[in-house]
Amino acid sequence: MATNWNRRNFLKNTSAAMLAAMAAGAPMTSLLTSCNSKRTNSKADSVILLWMAGGMAHTDTFDPKKFTPFTKGMDANRVLSTFKSVPTVLDGISFSEGLESIGKVMDRGTLIRSYVAADMGHILHSRHQYHWHTCYKPPQSVAAPHFGAWIAKELGPVNPVIPAFIDIGQRFTLGEGEELKAFHSAGFLGNEFGPFLIPDPSTGLESVQPPVGMSATRFEKRNQLYNELVNNSAFGEYGSDYQKESLKRSMEQAYILLKSPEAKAFDINNEPKEIYDIYNTGKFGLGCLMARRLVEKGARFISVTTEYEPFKGWDTHENGNTRLLEMKKQIDGPVAQLIKDLERTGKLDRTIVILASEFSRDMMVEGRPDLKVQEQVQQPDVIQELKHYGMHRHFTDGCSILMFGGGIKKGNVYGKTADERPCKTIDKPIVIDQIHQTIYHALGIAEDAHYVVEKRPFYTTQDGLGKAELGLFA
Repeated sequence: MATNWNRRNFLKNTSAAMLAAMAAGAPMTSLLTSCNSKRTNSKADSVILLWMAGGMAHTDTFDPKKFTPFTKGMDANRVLSTFKSVPTVLDGISFSEGLESIGKVMDRGTLIRSYVAADMGHILHSRHQYHWHTCYKPPQSVAAPHFGAWIAKELGPVNPVIPAFIDIGQRFTLGEGEELKAFHSAGFLGNEFGPFLIPDPSTGLESVQPPVGMSATRFEKRNQLYNELVNNSAFGEYGSDYQKESLKRSMEQAYILLKSPEAKAFDINNEPKEIYDIYNTGKFGLGCLMARRLVEKGARFISVTTEYEPFKGWDTHENGNTRLLEMKKQIDGPVAQLIKDLERTGKLDRTIVILASEFSRDMMVEGRPDLKVQEQVQQPDVIQELKHYGMHRHFTDGCSILMFGGGIKKGNVYGKTADERPCKTIDKPIVIDQIHQTIYHALGIAEDAHYVVEKRPFYTTQDGLGKAELGLFA
């Protein structure tokens, strides 16, 4: 049953995303690359995005403040961190309790403590996730590509058999599923650059194999029928020849992968037990293991998510402290092991690993101090119950990001937040177009890379104004 669901889900999602992209923009007969978009020397070949979906509180993870233990009748405004601080390998730098393993590998990377999320009025997870992944605020008149799709388009696959853009761990059958699909897409770039979806890494191999019991003849017949469907004149209303050809190429690539022995890279059960057990903290941990295996086989861009589902995971509208106990168990060992494994195999130098979330959280402030928005959580001024002990409101100032590999400085801390509430950025604020351009710079993609869509240039960052933060590189 899992095999059929995964395969059908992949086909349904890729097709739906493509039709949406076709419908969103005017039919395109060509996409024109800017004459000024020249490649620069690259520091990295691949990217792994570790996505903490739902809003990861910076003061309870990578930027701890004064710890205030839970007691009934406590003043909520006094609570800055609900976990003790623990030392990292970096002198004078602490993490929140429960992240000790990641703290031990921070001499291999940079800790950013000053990411500032965008102001978009009423705060919604899907809107901020769309902005983080595309660098464009929704809605747009054309379907904006995920930045993994930009990378797949500009650089192509490292290994032609392995999909250039792979997304691990996110289902679209949950709340806000349609909104999530909107940015899990290559948009106007064409479906061949969109994500190969693996909702569950534990069944990853089944997603790249013909269904059990299907004969080779029947498998070939299905592929033939699908090509006939794409070529059918009924598809004509959905877009240009470019988009239809891109859809055909995406299915051809999937077909090649299904028949290739290199599909075994998706089989995480081949790992030694002692390594597998470190990663086996749930879907996210196993997704980190799969990401490592795929990078070793030549994947270009991989996203691994803790999965966004409203009011679950990092989306801590209540029980923030107790929920984070579980979330830290899911990420601490696998993230640290991923960094050590990439370093051991020599892949870390040419692979950028990013750990990030759409925004942070605070107990008292919704939005940011100078631009508060409508409160979405009833937070009492005096805490009587454990469920109110934690960071439950959306906070768009002072978010934390980790970056490793690809020329990024080692043992570095960038930016600073205030030690007292509101714990906002007070030094070196950094925004999403700088994060994206820093990644593009490491990969050798020019800042002015763009395509002409609907007779206007569409850049990798809004209006092409984004600049790489060169201070993050060694």
